[in-house]
Amino acid sequence: MQDVSVDPSACVEDQRAKNDQQQKEDQQQTQDQQTPTQLQFDALADGWSTALQAGIDEVGIGPLAGPVVAAAVVLDPNRPIEALRDSKTLTAKKREQLAAVIRERALSYALGWASVAEVDQLNVLRASHLAMQRACSGLSIEPQMVLVDGNKTPAFDVPCVAVVQGDRRIPAISAASILAKVARDEAMVALHAQYPDYGFAQHKGYPTKKHMTALSQHGASPHHRISFAPVKAVLAVQTEGHEDVQQTLVHPESTGSQAGQLRRPV
Repeated sequence: MQDVSVDPSACVEDQRAKNDQQQKEDQQQTQDQQTPTQLQFDALADGWSTALQAGIDEVGIGPLAGPVVAAAVVLDPNRPIEALRDSKTLTAKKREQLAAVIRERALSYALGWASVAEVDQLNVLRASHLAMQRACSGLSIEPQMVLVDGNKTPAFDVPCVAVVQGDRRIPAISAASILAKVARDEAMVALHAQYPDYGFAQHKGYPTKKHMTALSQHGASPHHRISFAPVKAVLAVQTEGHEDVQQTLVHPESTGSQAGQLRRPV
């Protein structure tokens, strides 16, 4: 296998710029709601203080591989959960402990997934919104209001507000961030068992130095996001002069190719 030299910092910076551009374009082209001011949010929160609220958050915007996972949680006000906070501030062990408590005490919770193929076809922001919608649709009870972490939201059938740093401010969003993170981490550990060369269990698909080195050495797996600059750069070199191969290596599940096949020239 040819070792492909890729500048990790340049590729990652290119991808960040691309993601920023996607967000700007989607802000104009989709029906995403704009972030309310703090006064608007406080007024809305006061007006809906007794409403059945679902918190929603996603995990997996930045990785080069794996799905985007969202969670929706409706907490039980009569069974509060201590220590809820942004999942990124918790250890893996603490997240798993809290996830078990959330699943046991919440009135309802659900996960929504967006596949690698959907990330590449729609762009990662739209795919994350699709995962959020799927999570909300999976709830066993319909909320009267949805609170989403971030600065904009997809469309829902109920009133919705985006809450910047909501995973730190809103317990239901914190709970959603924990469930989504635990679920995605478990999925990446399972992928590691299939593709141990990449180290998915350690970096969960994020563009670490180890991941970039493995990507250069082994090529892209069927679970890498080919629309992301670092993966695209590796594929471009590997498939140079093999355009017919490149075409069949894009998302094997959509072409009938064997799921375990790496995206590399044969």
